[in-house]
Amino acid sequence: MAVVGFDVTLRRALAEGKSFGDVGPYEELKGRLRYAIDPAHAANRGVTDVALAPRNAAGLVEFSADLSLLVPVDRARASGRALIDVVNRGNTVSVPNFNHATRPAFVAGADPNPPIDVGDGFLMRRGYVVASCGWQFDLPEVPGLIRLYGVEAREHGQPLRGRVYVQLQAPEDVADFLLSDRAHQAYPAADLDERDAVLTVRDMPDAEPEVVPRAKWKFARVDNGRVTPDPRHVALDGGFARGRLYHLAYTATGAQVIGLGLVALRDCAAWLKHGEAPVRVRRAYAYGRSQTGRLLRTLIHDGLNDDEQENEAFDGVIANVAGGMRGEFNQRFGQNSKDRPWTMGHLAPFQVEPSGRLKVMYTNTSAEYHRGDASLIHTDPGGARDVEHGPSVRVYHFAGTEHGTGVWPPTDTQVDRSQNLRGVVHYGRLLRACLINLDRWVTDGVAPPPSRHPRVADGTAVPPETLAKTFDAIPGARYPRRHARPLRLDFGADAEMRRITLAPPKTGAPYGTRVSAVNGDGNEIGGVVLPELAVPLATHTGWNLRHADIGGVEQLLVFAGATLPFAKTRHERAASADPRPAVAERYGSRDDYLRRVRAAARVLVEDGYLLEEDVETSLAFAARMWEAWA
Repeated sequence: MAVVGFDVTLRRALAEGKSFGDVGPYEELKGRLRYAIDPAHAANRGVTDVALAPRNAAGLVEFSADLSLLVPVDRARASGRALIDVVNRGNTVSVPNFNHATRPAFVAGADPNPPIDVGDGFLMRRGYVVASCGWQFDLPEVPGLIRLYGVEAREHGQPLRGRVYVQLQAPEDVADFLLSDRAHQAYPAADLDERDAVLTVRDMPDAEPEVVPRAKWKFARVDNGRVTPDPRHVALDGGFARGRLYHLAYTATGAQVIGLGLVALRDCAAWLKHGEAPVRVRRAYAYGRSQTGRLLRTLIHDGLNDDEQENEAFDGVIANVAGGMRGEFNQRFGQNSKDRPWTMGHLAPFQVEPSGRLKVMYTNTSAEYHRGDASLIHTDPGGARDVEHGPSVRVYHFAGTEHGTGVWPPTDTQVDRSQNLRGVVHYGRLLRACLINLDRWVTDGVAPPPSRHPRVADGTAVPPETLAKTFDAIPGARYPRRHARPLRLDFGADAEMRRITLAPPKTGAPYGTRVSAVNGDGNEIGGVVLPELAVPLATHTGWNLRHADIGGVEQLLVFAGATLPFAKTRHERAASADPRPAVAERYGSRDDYLRRVRAAARVLVEDGYLLEEDVETSLAFAARMWEAWA
């Protein structure tokens, strides 16, 4: 067993000892999970540079990870199922998403162990063990984030050197950038005067980059106007302009064995199933969203689900809002934080198929489709024809949703500002049904509902430009004039992208991006359609443009959707020349509206995409929209 110990540093009641139905109260066990793996074992050979990791006297590679376990106080009442919470940038995602709860925002000086919001207790009422396990070594030094404590690869006792390609953008003018995304730890430049380092700038992701003369920038930070050489920062004469897209290619030093993060997750699940964990489970399901959905796609693609005892660690996976990407999670000098398809080498093959008995659900929102890569998981690379996955995969598109689970109350600002109100549709209900369906699939062999997403064959998967006619007629919609498609990129890397040698990359032809077709209201018709779209009070999209306040006004605000409310009355609609029927033209009353919402929710229940209990959840979400817009 690769897990050799769990050092508990905190034990506390969950939700002040609240009882969750027949399961009773829960507690949290928090501490450090310790590992020792055999680098020569077949299960670990797929980890990049593991052969270059330091070893203990027994020839094993040691590392550790933060772990939070949420378990029933009465262990006998656990369901035998674990949800491995693949934390996003050190933050929990499973309880917030499945329980419709909030998560704390960790900042310097904040409580590293704040109370856990359990929302409506969905996972606890079902007896799930929730294991939030660290996997990422390069998190900011902020207490409370759940991290991996890894090891550095070395050759002949010396740090490695290698090429790095980093993306940089800010919502305000800045004097310098940390050479990473979102304040994560950066790889230091090996040579502050490197002549082969290249800085480029562009205004659209697919525009031809402009090379910034080497004499105009340097590896340095700016403190109160004073420029100080710094291998982890880049400074530009005159500063960097808000909204513009900068990319820097340089030679870095000091490569971690970052693939150990995948092993940490795998062996945490194996420990819960077969080891001396505080609770034993029979099934382990992994849930990752966004960054960690891509991480799970990487784990599956790299074949790292089997542990050293030749057991499959995960029985099922839900990779949410990952689109068609994987990521730099098992690559020399990989950047865990990089997340834009136009700077990623880890795209094709877009169809990531599991091996063994593993069952997988790929779930995406409209934002990943308009970003340009989600459709490629179910079409050919040119977008000309549909491509089906194997029998162990389901692909679900949550129509009319943005990357997150919706922003409420309605606003145009969540961190960054957009030109329209942000997307408000909360798709957590659909994830809950996915988890229940996944468990039945794995445990009882009951097939889940069929994949539901836009398709070329039936005309619901279309080029994004075709939507312009509909949205140009809607007052103030501001549909994008340019749709940046991911490009084929040549990083000079080996076939498995274990390292890159060519940066900036050579660019090739764009991929064939497709998005869902829309109806006359501008609401999507391809995918799983929630009641908010079937019985609408607004148009709900997966796109939204950046506001002038943050620059880059022709670019999509990454991850954001938009909400375009209907006019309330026929007179109001006529005054603005809005082609969409007004609320009063659609519904006779609030009761009429909610009756139709209930009927739409019942259809989803009958089709298997919604749980019976979430009919009432749908009514609650609809009622608050009525209060806002009707």
